[in-house]
Amino acid sequence: MLRASGACRTPCSADTGGSVARAIRNFNAENRAAREISRLKPSLAPKHPSTKSPLREEKSRHAEIKGEIARKDDKLLSLLKNVYVDSKDPVSSIQVKDGRMHQAPKEFQLPKGPHPFDTLHLVNIPKGKLSIVKALTLLNNHKLHPDPWTAEKVAQEYHLDLKDVNSLLRYFATFEVKVVHPKDKKALPPE
Repeated sequence: MLRASGACRTPCSADTGGSVARAIRNFNAENRAAREISRLKPSLAPKHPSTKSPLREEKSRHAEIKGEIARKDDKLLSLLKNVYVDSKDPVSSIQVKDGRMHQAPKEFQLPKGPHPFDTLHLVNIPKGKLSIVKALTLLNNHKLHPDPWTAEKVAQEYHLDLKDVNSLLRYFATFEVKVVHPKDKKALPPE
């Protein structure tokens, strides 16, 4: 009998899917591994017919090369065991000359207007940069009053480049909230 809540009587494991997948994956693993090991290994790629005879002649002339290739050199192995590499990052030339990095001078401004969410997180904002609150404020000012808040006035007020301000005013816009009451739905013009 199943309960109405959908719970089962026996303890259910949340990992039943994982255990089934694991059982399928590990099924007959030893036999599959033995079969793969016993397969014939791929042979070397065939040599070009024009190189067979020169290779055969060189092998017969220098039979000691085959033994030399397979031999391990104990002297080189002992030298390799003595190698210890310790690396450190190089010190940049700027830090060596001055000892510390200079930061660009920042403009310390208090936020303009009553912004309670901005006064909690005062940030040092360098000249030519804007906080999100200031960017939204200037976009809203330009949207509501485009005549006094021209691009030149905004650039002067916030110490910004005129090209950047023109791009900002052209490509960014603030959200506009429209509240539609049920009785006024029919009065709205179609969009």
